[in-house]
Amino acid sequence: MGRMKYDGSGDEIVIDDATLVHLKIVISTKLRRQESFMMTWRPIDDAVNQRRSAWIHPAIPLQFGFDTDQDHPVDPRRIHLLMEHLNATGELLLDGIASQVSQEPATM
Repeated sequence: MGRMKYDGSGDEIVIDDATLVHLKIVISTKLRRQESFMMTWRPIDDAVNQRRSAWIHPAIPLQFGFDTDQDHPVDPRRIHLLMEHLNATGELLLDGIASQVSQEPATM
């Protein structure tokens, strides 16, 4: 399980490494373009917050930490679907489209 740390003050967001490598590409692409967006996820073992959201902005520090030093394969279809959903809605759903996309059969 990898971790994503946003703004330096909140809790780390725990995400499996295979998903995190795809999110890193999508998020860095948006931030490189100076585009902000909403990100929503379900925290692991958080009795108070069943869902959390954060406004992701290029000026706020962001770190990605991977548990392994292995390079995970990147699925271009998964990147495309994540980006397409984010561009259509303005929100990156880590617990929705990110896990759903990994289970969809390839159509390309």
